[in-house]
Amino acid sequence: MPDFSVTELAVPLFIAAILAEMAWAKLRKQSAYEPKDTLVSLGFGLGSTVAGALLGGFFLAIFIAAYEYRLFDISENWWGPLWAWPVVFVLDDLKYYWVHRAGHRIRWFWAAHVNHHSSQHYNLSTALRQSWTGSFTLGFVFALPLVLIGFHPGMIAVCGGINLVYQFWIHTEAIGKMPRWFEAVMNTPSHHRVHHATNPRYLDRNYAGVFIIWDRMFGTFEAEQDDEPIRYGIIKQLGSFNLLWAVFHEWIGMLSDIVGAPWRHKLSYLLREPGWTHDGSRETSDMIRERWRERTGQSPLNPVADRNSIESPHEAA
Repeated sequence: MPDFSVTELAVPLFIAAILAEMAWAKLRKQSAYEPKDTLVSLGFGLGSTVAGALLGGFFLAIFIAAYEYRLFDISENWWGPLWAWPVVFVLDDLKYYWVHRAGHRIRWFWAAHVNHHSSQHYNLSTALRQSWTGSFTLGFVFALPLVLIGFHPGMIAVCGGINLVYQFWIHTEAIGKMPRWFEAVMNTPSHHRVHHATNPRYLDRNYAGVFIIWDRMFGTFEAEQDDEPIRYGIIKQLGSFNLLWAVFHEWIGMLSDIVGAPWRHKLSYLLREPGWTHDGSRETSDMIRERWRERTGQSPLNPVADRNSIESPHEAA
């Protein structure tokens, strides 16, 4: 296994970039940063690092055990062969797309991932809002096929670290749209701003990590519209800078719904999409988007909308 962490090596770069963006915000957009919000983001980053250190060894042991049952002997160590790196990097990014999509479509996964979306500000410090509880969702299962194919767990870990470092720079409003060829293939600040939006048009779109091609292939892509300002955060905003509430609020809400639900619906509150209720008292992202389409006259086959009539979504879990 590698004796280094890609994300830890990138920490000085993260700090320098955040300071540079703060200077930009001071001159160009002071609302981009809010001190208490930034402190919460830093708290998330520290807590997720501790959680990873405590639980990372457990999942590594699982991967190493699974590696003994690999189908192909691609590599017996983490550093080679050279040809395998681009292959495993692309496959790992495809894996990220699906685990990220699950993070938005399965409430059990969303309870951990919502942390990343909980800020109403969009800046580089927001990228540090990584989950403390992601290990409890068992999302590591999505990586097991790569191990069983024959890619060494160390290779997968390095690729995952590079993927995470790449995603840091796209959490900014300081960069507009990139050249068309780059926007067509790669995830960019513009694409990822869409992902963090609460506008009905943008809900549950652009799950990509590095390559936006996955969203284009699987029907979840949405381009940023210049004439529709993005509203950041979650549908039901936190309304608090309490770090512990930010970390655990959705777990508390989910467990409360499960306890209070009829027996035949309890499992649905765990496995169905966020916002689903057995009595229809809240809305899912699909319901919010459909209501918006009906109001604006827009549909997947009719992308012409009255953009002056866009409404705010109702609150959902």
